[in-house]
Amino acid sequence: MRLGLVIAIAVGLACVPACGSSSTKPKVAMVTNCTAEFWSICEAGAKKAAREQDVDLDFRQPKTLDVAVQREVIDAVTRTGVAGIAVSVVNPDEQSEHLKRIATRQPLIAVDNDAPASDRKYYVGIDNYEAGKAVGRLIKAQLPQGGTVALFIGGTASANAKARVGGVLDELAGQKDAKGPKYGNYTLHNGEPYTDSTDEAKAQQNAKAVIESLKGAPNVGLVGLYAYNPKQILLAYRSKRSEVQHPMKIFGFDEDWTTLEGVEKGEIEGTVVQNPFLYGYNSIKILATIAKGGTVPDDQIKGLTVIPYRVITRDGGPAEEVNGIKVENLKAAEFGKQLRADIDSVAK
Repeated sequence: MRLGLVIAIAVGLACVPACGSSSTKPKVAMVTNCTAEFWSICEAGAKKAAREQDVDLDFRQPKTLDVAVQREVIDAVTRTGVAGIAVSVVNPDEQSEHLKRIATRQPLIAVDNDAPASDRKYYVGIDNYEAGKAVGRLIKAQLPQGGTVALFIGGTASANAKARVGGVLDELAGQKDAKGPKYGNYTLHNGEPYTDSTDEAKAQQNAKAVIESLKGAPNVGLVGLYAYNPKQILLAYRSKRSEVQHPMKIFGFDEDWTTLEGVEKGEIEGTVVQNPFLYGYNSIKILATIAKGGTVPDDQIKGLTVIPYRVITRDGGPAEEVNGIKVENLKAAEFGKQLRADIDSVAK
């Protein structure tokens, strides 16, 4: 009896780890570069993929666009034992060595902002340089005679920021790696972008100051290159519109709700959008596959990682191919409805 009891206990104990591991879902994570509505849309996509792939999700939005803050969040998340992590890197130059160490312990994906030297497995995102050029084309269409252009962005250290700014200015200049402050028929106000470290109050202050300084100038374009910038430019412009002698044109990037409403009403000329919902969905789908011991087939990975940008205007237009990229030109009202439907689908 004693021998039988010992054997039974031994068998039971041997079963505990196996049974426990088989009933525990893999956990994957995503860490954004800051807190923004853009990332809330991304989180909706990530949650949908986590539910479909049957994995647990840890989604974190650091409060500020700061390398040290993001590093603390990444370290805290990875200490919980995640089976994979996706990161929108604040500054690839400063963070690649740290991310390399992360990548030795679990699969790492870069999202929205690439860090090629980090040993990440994949980059999920758009071609930010080409998307910046699309913004430049919107500017040229609305200010064909040239003029003064002011750029607003969270910071200029990240790869996506550098690419967007470079794309806008190269398109205006008509050549690659253009140097200013003159870019063709366009002058970059202040000679460089206005930055705000993702502080929306600061973003609006920057916009108000520029509008004040240019309120008597003709042919002015105000360009917001992070998701919250067009919204804050619009709010600033509304507050100072009565002081402006010549109407100013506003151009955007990303799909903030206020931006989309502004495009629909004709207050913003257009916005070039990414696809944060798909960023979250595809990243978690990839990480879940790897966490379960699978691999993503080579013939599928491009479709999951290379995301085309889209151009949103009030009236839309036909799709076109630009520099090898199929670009959809969509109506703001229809795009907004589809985006809300995608987000609402997660709650059902």
